[in-house]
Amino acid sequence: MRQFIVDIGNTRIKTAVFEREEMLATSSFESLADLKSYISQQKFDACLISSVKYAEEDLKEALGFDFLYLTRETAIPISNKYGTPDTLGVDRKAAAVGARAKFSEGNLLAIDLGSCITYDFLNAADEYLGGAISPGLAMRFKAMHQQTARLPLEVLNEQEMPQLLENSTRSGLRSGVYHGILFEMEGFIAAYKQQHQDLKVIICGGDSKFFETLTKDYIFVIPNLVLFGLNRILTYNVHKK
Repeated sequence: MRQFIVDIGNTRIKTAVFEREEMLATSSFESLADLKSYISQQKFDACLISSVKYAEEDLKEALGFDFLYLTRETAIPISNKYGTPDTLGVDRKAAAVGARAKFSEGNLLAIDLGSCITYDFLNAADEYLGGAISPGLAMRFKAMHQQTARLPLEVLNEQEMPQLLENSTRSGLRSGVYHGILFEMEGFIAAYKQQHQDLKVIICGGDSKFFETLTKDYIFVIPNLVLFGLNRILTYNVHKK
């Protein structure tokens, strides 16, 4: 069974084609028009769309075909024990489900580096218990630029990663943001691992590429984890019918 997954975020539209649990292809778009053109060339049996920008009715009118629209009421193959389930973002649930799709047992911590950094914990009993949220990489750069009089707006460059000790304002901004996130994640991972000895950690999201040095025997970098989670959610709902 071929399944088509669409994840519409704040800035990009990401898609993936799956044959059961195997990801066959991924693509990225900037507009619904580009997405529609691409979809018209695809053949699939079921589709799921997750969107933080568009309502279901708007997407059906723009795209012109049936799909499962991910909402907070959509059935998921894990137990949601979050204290305020109605406020839990669907992307966080998808990250937790994606972690279970990659690792069939044990305690799991999914760290998604997107606009915000989310930490999502799924225990061995498949209970989603929550986690934490902190500012993402771009958000930290923008905050320092917008909330000060003279600090410039910086970005990270994969070809020139910052050192711990830098000797200019621009490089110091890069070092502060990069190492701030790095040390934050290391601290969270150490604290979770102290409480859950069999923990596996999956780092995902658009900015995960900057932190591949964290990879260990129990820490994995899987940038498209949320797409795997959305595919597992679609499969679960298709089989429920």
